[in-house]
Amino acid sequence: MSRSLTLVKRLLDSRPGTSGHASRERRVRSPARLGWPHGQDENGARGAVRRVRQGAREDTTPPPADRYDERRNQLAESALQTLGELGYARTSLREIANNSQFSHGVVHYYFANKTELIVYCVRHYKAQCVRRYDGLVAHSTTPEELLTSFAAKLVETLQLEAPMHRLWYDLRTQSMFEEPLREAVLMIDQTLEDMIWRVVSRYAELSGADVAMTPAAAYGVLDGLFQQALLGYLTAEPQEALDTMTDQVHALMPLTLRG
Repeated sequence: MSRSLTLVKRLLDSRPGTSGHASRERRVRSPARLGWPHGQDENGARGAVRRVRQGAREDTTPPPADRYDERRNQLAESALQTLGELGYARTSLREIANNSQFSHGVVHYYFANKTELIVYCVRHYKAQCVRRYDGLVAHSTTPEELLTSFAAKLVETLQLEAPMHRLWYDLRTQSMFEEPLREAVLMIDQTLEDMIWRVVSRYAELSGADVAMTPAAAYGVLDGLFQQALLGYLTAEPQEALDTMTDQVHALMPLTLRG
């Protein structure tokens, strides 16, 4: 009986993973068996993995703030068409979502309310258009060349982006009644005034004369002319409105000069 028990014990001990030593080896593996570099413990290995992953993210993925701004810009581009068609009063976040590829929940996540979205949209659009006259200012060599190029650019933007300009004038009017709009509208209005002043100043320089009015007055004259042309373009005779604006630019610009 004793010999039989001894034989059974030897057979069990010879099986892999059944001895006490083998069990301990299976439970407590060395760093080398786990694939960690020699002398590096588990925490060090995990830290190395984290650093590798973080490095990969830095190389291929924009920071969260950049992704957030990128999505807001995408929403603004998508919302501008609806805003241009419906105007400030008739547009809601849900209406914008219904006319875009974004859900109402996504739109509301990035913009708390309609006012925030519309202000962002107009800022986004105007930031792109306020530099559109800088090329003709830089490259024109005579007063007449500048006038011709300036009038042509006004006609072009009115034809291509009439709904956006209509939205801007709508928003500017609404800001007289809604205080949350005022700060953004005044800021945008100032950038447009600066844009017009660059044109007028260059025209005076090419003409060898001084400007006879303030930047605000020059902006008021030319912006009023553009708004009237927009109204005629949208509601009356489009080509006549464009032709009249071109003629008036040539007639009014000399009046901005002294003497």
